[in-house]
Amino acid sequence: MRPWLLLLPVLFVGCAERATPPEFTPGEPAVAAPPRTIDQSLKAAGDYLVKQQSPDGWWRSDVYAAFKDGKALTPFAVVALQSANLAPEARKRGAGLLAKMARPDGTIDEGEDGIDYPAYTASLSVIALSHPENQEHLKARDAWVDYLRARQLTEPLGWDPEDPQYGGWGYCRVLPRKPEPNRISPPLIESNLSATLFALEALRAAGSVKGDEAALKFVRSCQNPDGGFHFIYDDPVRNKAGSQAGPPIQFHSYGSTTADGLRALTLSAHPLDELAEILDAQHWLKEHFRPDTHPGIYVPAHERHRDAVYFYYAASVARALRGSPAISTPPRWSDDLAKELLKRQREDGSWANPVELVRENDPIVATGHAMIALAQCRAAGAK
Repeated sequence: MRPWLLLLPVLFVGCAERATPPEFTPGEPAVAAPPRTIDQSLKAAGDYLVKQQSPDGWWRSDVYAAFKDGKALTPFAVVALQSANLAPEARKRGAGLLAKMARPDGTIDEGEDGIDYPAYTASLSVIALSHPENQEHLKARDAWVDYLRARQLTEPLGWDPEDPQYGGWGYCRVLPRKPEPNRISPPLIESNLSATLFALEALRAAGSVKGDEAALKFVRSCQNPDGGFHFIYDDPVRNKAGSQAGPPIQFHSYGSTTADGLRALTLSAHPLDELAEILDAQHWLKEHFRPDTHPGIYVPAHERHRDAVYFYYAASVARALRGSPAISTPPRWSDDLAKELLKRQREDGSWANPVELVRENDPIVATGHAMIALAQCRAAGAK
């Protein structure tokens, strides 16, 4: 088992081998950039991502060994560029590489070392290849859909509706079959809210209808009585805000998971107007939204990591709020969030997080999330 896999809480999370990104030292403030409009900011960010694309078309990390093969960052970079409608040639090259991973028999070529983040890589590949510009890759897209569906923790893999893992997706590198009694399970076999959201979003992009009752069951299990969400059951470490003393243990709600939870509810539920849970989640986000920090009630021991998922939070909350009725959103949220993101952008067009815990100190990771967030702010009317 790889030790760094134990701390995977959200996209590209963990404590893998670390290096210092070029022109960035963790803990120091980002280089101040000249004032930019949203359009100028996105253009600069797109130019930055294009410069990071390897000559062979993959995006690889200069910071983390786990991101050096291209299979983790390439679908993410393609989706980020698609969200801002930038760099069509670069994103088409990346999409073509994702399509080539689909074999003629409909299986996915994982390579000799496998795929470290199969749920994320598959989900983002489906989203990227579902874009209208990739019509020639729909057969490959459908192979990725099958690969993703095969990893849902449901009856074909031995899971029962009574299991807390049932219905979701997780981080397991192999098929997450339910282990036999008294057998050791593969690492990270359990479902979590982030991987489940990405899978649901991918299935929707591929044309899947609402009404996944198994997924909805798992998503609902992550919602707290206050309307907010936690990331995973029975794990006070990977639930970033921590927990209240039990028994039973109650996990604190926080911003990134609540935004994910709201989006997952709207993707898996049908019909929406019968779900009071959606209104409760919208209310939590309206009451707790912050543009400048990751909101939630953190236990003291976790407080130093509050902003480790700031850019992931920004991307998810922007999508969640843009998809909510105006009466359920904070006033001027898109303007306030855009202003904060513009302030944090570096001169070269990138973003980076000074907190390393979830790998947002890698500029490709932070920049992709920030681009998605800014594109949503712009679509919501921010200038």
